[in-house]
Amino acid sequence: MQFDEAINIQYTSGTTGFPKGATLSHHNILNNGYFVAEVMGFTDQDRLVIPVPLYHCFGMVMGNLGCVTHGATMIYPSEGFDARAVLEAVQEERATALFGVPTMFIAELEHPEFAHFDLRSLRTGVMAGSPCPIEVMKKVQTAMHMRDVEICYGMTETSPVSFQTRIGAPLEKQVGTVGQIHPHVEVKIVDPESGEVVPIGSPGELCTRGYSVMLGYWNNHEATQKAIDTARWMHTGDLAVMDDEGYVNIVGRIKDMIIRGGENIYPREIEEFLYTHPSISDVQVIGVPDARYGEEIMAWVKLKAGAQLDITALRAFCRDQIAHYKIPRYLKVVDSFPMTVTGKIQKYLMREQSIRELQLEAADLATA
Repeated sequence: MQFDEAINIQYTSGTTGFPKGATLSHHNILNNGYFVAEVMGFTDQDRLVIPVPLYHCFGMVMGNLGCVTHGATMIYPSEGFDARAVLEAVQEERATALFGVPTMFIAELEHPEFAHFDLRSLRTGVMAGSPCPIEVMKKVQTAMHMRDVEICYGMTETSPVSFQTRIGAPLEKQVGTVGQIHPHVEVKIVDPESGEVVPIGSPGELCTRGYSVMLGYWNNHEATQKAIDTARWMHTGDLAVMDDEGYVNIVGRIKDMIIRGGENIYPREIEEFLYTHPSISDVQVIGVPDARYGEEIMAWVKLKAGAQLDITALRAFCRDQIAHYKIPRYLKVVDSFPMTVTGKIQKYLMREQSIRELQLEAADLATA
């Protein structure tokens, strides 16, 4: 057995359609698990609660291998995610670190018994798997005592992490970016049309290269060629902006970008603003077809307990705070979002459902 032979096949989460089997090597995952824990400052004194699935890179690589390479303790709170079980495990095991996707942290923070648990042993952890809302990050740092909580960014195809925030970074960098490039990984941000590298501060597609890039999609040469170019750059499909200090902000998926009347709109920007609404617990923004503008903006929101919200109130909250063309035209209040088993939002399903409910089939055909 050689270090660069395949060790497992991790299926992508299917946020945009059918999952594909990312084939990963020993070299891919062992190194990535090591570097995630190393950047977090892990030692054999750390005790990590892992509520994320082990069949996903978050649990299997970042959790298990991160702990194994540093002699840290692995704690599994329950077979499936349960917010109370996570809080109990942190308290009873005096955990120093906690992993989770944003929806998990939101569920923990909003658990009716949250205030009864002693979480003061926590110092660090990772929020990853999908875009991490700034307001949620701030609550995790304060209410959960995770002062050194970090954001990781990556994808199954890159083993998974390629960016991570650093301990001691300025607060706005910790909560408002996905950090800086990982050790021994290359990155470039390119114009999706021309493939040319864009200037600092300009949005483009994020591409990564290095030890972490998968061997390919299992038995799917065509999909592999679309994702990895001849120079071994992995094209992520994510839109990103890098500042002059090398910090990157993920502004959205190329497929999720909304084009309304010729304006490019990134859902992430609107979502971050709507998280500041006092009645909103969680929010996802999508584009739906519109005969006049090509696309219109729709917000799906989960409300806090006892709260109410209608589209008139939402639009009033947005007025004079964000550009008029970014104000949602449609609102849907929900108890949950369609998600993969690993906690990633499936916006394509939200769009399909919204088109049916709003009877926008004709507009969809007109703009196709």
